[in-house]
Amino acid sequence: MRIMKLLFLSMAILSLNVVMAQETETNDDIQTVESSDLRLPKIQVVPIKDTKANRQYELYIKLPEDYAENKDANYPVLYFTDAMWHIEMLSGATEYLMENAILVGISWQKDISEALKQEAGEHVSRYRDYSVIESNKLEHQAKYQFGQASHHLDFIRDDVINYVENNYRTDPDNRSYFGYSLGGLFGAYILLKQPDTFKNYLLGSPSLSGDIPYLSELASNLRSKQASLNSNVFISYGALEKELGEHAEAFIMIVKNINDESLIIQQEVMKGTHQTAFPMTVVQSITWLSINQY
Repeated sequence: MRIMKLLFLSMAILSLNVVMAQETETNDDIQTVESSDLRLPKIQVVPIKDTKANRQYELYIKLPEDYAENKDANYPVLYFTDAMWHIEMLSGATEYLMENAILVGISWQKDISEALKQEAGEHVSRYRDYSVIESNKLEHQAKYQFGQASHHLDFIRDDVINYVENNYRTDPDNRSYFGYSLGGLFGAYILLKQPDTFKNYLLGSPSLSGDIPYLSELASNLRSKQASLNSNVFISYGALEKELGEHAEAFIMIVKNINDESLIIQQEVMKGTHQTAFPMTVVQSITWLSINQY
């Protein structure tokens, strides 16, 4: 299957080169091409509502190629935040490394204030949904509503996961989460707040600045209850992310100090910065997950 994909890709590139060469030979003037939105193949866009907060989101769902044929099979699911940013990289990586996985990307809030989107970007809801503590700057807090990760976690557990598991053939014991940067912080919070939400946590360059004391408190609560995390964690950061790396190391120690034998941690340091570490984080974390599908 992979050889055929590569052969098809090579033929497509060769055909494209021929067409471009022909256009260059026959057209001396620059041609204007009507633009259109790129639509990724096999990606379903499903509207979904946060029923408690009355907010509208979208799910980007990709099914394995053999999903329709293997009607008796149940599939592991990889959930991820920042869907618009991550869908292409995760789709490409899993296409070759985890062909049996269902992908479920969770979008930013769709029906948020247009004025706020114009000011801060379409991703503005991530500041509210993925952060765990409120800002001490009153103006920023009033505008962005930091610290609502608990509400977003309820949405994922009550609405997103329920929808996916009621409409697709999934393996509820093999859910995974991928989050990068602020999405990595959100994943760290889920791990220590409600670890049974996912089996595997892929946390890339988590933005933990100011959150370590709160996460430490959550870990202490788990330790006092002698709760079992029963989770597998891949955590990484860029070698040039000095401050972020220190916070990630502190978080790793917090998790290890829970002294839970059911917890497995894989730690990696990627080359480069917060930006350049991202593609390597995707490839290495998905490789790790594909080898160790627990």
